[in-house]
Amino acid sequence: MRVLVVEDEQLLADAVATGLRREALAVDVVYDGAAALERIGVNDYDVVVLDRDLPLVHGDDVCRRIVELGMPTRVLMLTASGDVSDRVEGLEIGADDYLPKPFAFSELIARVRALGRRTSVPLPPVLERAGIKLDPNRREVFRDGKEVQLAPKEFAVLEVLMRSEGAVVSAEQLLEKAWDENTDPFTNVVRVTVMTLRRKLGEPPVIVTVPGSGYRI
Repeated sequence: MRVLVVEDEQLLADAVATGLRREALAVDVVYDGAAALERIGVNDYDVVVLDRDLPLVHGDDVCRRIVELGMPTRVLMLTASGDVSDRVEGLEIGADDYLPKPFAFSELIARVRALGRRTSVPLPPVLERAGIKLDPNRREVFRDGKEVQLAPKEFAVLEVLMRSEGAVVSAEQLLEKAWDENTDPFTNVVRVTVMTLRRKLGEPPVIVTVPGSGYRI
């Protein structure tokens, strides 16, 4: 899952991004509304964690732009105000969820995960395919009932493949969904991660390489 964090308090923004990355999410960070509009015009995000009171371009206008573009991106709006009227206004603008500050990080994670599941084809909270069971919320993976320990990027790649439900996922798509924008697109990081993931999942192999196209489970 790829997430954009938009928050003008840089320490908070970086802390949120670090925490989300530890949950095996790909995270980009910007500190104002203008930069947020630039990023959503270039990258496809599953969820935008959006502070409402932003410099340069207000968070409300960023949210409206996402809605106007008809993007499937889900918006979790953050604000220092927890008044009911503010929450209602934020939802009416187009936000999918609303979280007042200060917040518990565990709740933020749960809300981001929940929004990420609201795809065009709703997916269950626990993904199962080819003997693999993946629980994004608990960060657990089992194969044939035996737990498999994965590094965050390995988990992220497996989650993207599981969510594709048998469709082929290109290396470029994996790079976009499992890594942030600071990753060199010309590295072999996807291939190496898939190789390690295959080894950890054991025999027989469940990740199939489709020559010239990508990978699938």
